[in-house]
Amino acid sequence: MNSALKTKIEDECGLSISRVLSAPSGSIAQTARLVLSDGRQLFAKWGARHPRMFPTEANSLSELRKAKALAIPAVHFVSSDYLIMEWVETGRAGKRFFEHFGRALAGMHGHSRESFGFFEDNFIGHTPQENVTGQGRESTEWNRFYLEKRLRFQLRLAEKNGYASPELIKAFSRFESVFPSLIAGTEEPPALLHGDLWSGNFLCGADGRPWLIDPAAYYGHREAELGMTTLFGGFPASFYQAYDEACPLQPGWRERLPLYELYHLFNHLNLFGGGYYASVLKILQRYS
Repeated sequence: MNSALKTKIEDECGLSISRVLSAPSGSIAQTARLVLSDGRQLFAKWGARHPRMFPTEANSLSELRKAKALAIPAVHFVSSDYLIMEWVETGRAGKRFFEHFGRALAGMHGHSRESFGFFEDNFIGHTPQENVTGQGRESTEWNRFYLEKRLRFQLRLAEKNGYASPELIKAFSRFESVFPSLIAGTEEPPALLHGDLWSGNFLCGADGRPWLIDPAAYYGHREAELGMTTLFGGFPASFYQAYDEACPLQPGWRERLPLYELYHLFNHLNLFGGGYYASVLKILQRYS
């Protein structure tokens, strides 16, 4: 953290920063744990590639807090340059941690509104995520929202990035023609989603509670959230069992999860390159 940024944050806090300590970080931003002169601790992120990344993340956190279902870090200060949040002291997950997590996530998904999307576009990793739908059918029909705002957006980006081979484009064309029939009968009210819920985007607090971090929030289908949880290590069976007990999922939900893994694998193809190409193509071909 350079001295100019440190001074900006101190001006916001009205206190000096006595120590800047290391903190867990990902590929999106630089991070640090800040110890203020009065002993309080804060979590700082800076160095985003886009000036709207931190403000939209702050809005996502605020939206998740409205559900009052899971612990969400409070935002203290935000600008295009930095995001200053509550520091979460972590602890060890108990035996029933994932049961509680599954039930609490089901509770958060019960927070709804009339239309899919969100009041603003945000980011999934470094990638823009389109959420604003206006008054079109995308706002009320999940299959249209998911195809246009999620999959077609990623395909266009893959074409731009040089990852969309003729084979992939052909498979995508077949897939999008059958996708509405694959999810027919699963219609539900829009649910508040974290949007990027993998094993790296939650914490176990010192009190044993699950905390959600790094959201890309919007209102979508619950199965889209669960699809992300099955990637990159996944969650234990107790999580899904508790979730299903708290808010029963529709028959066949497990078989549909790859439909929603597809969006995140597409995004990883665009973010990290051709290593994800085969995974994207496999799902497209499986269902088409």
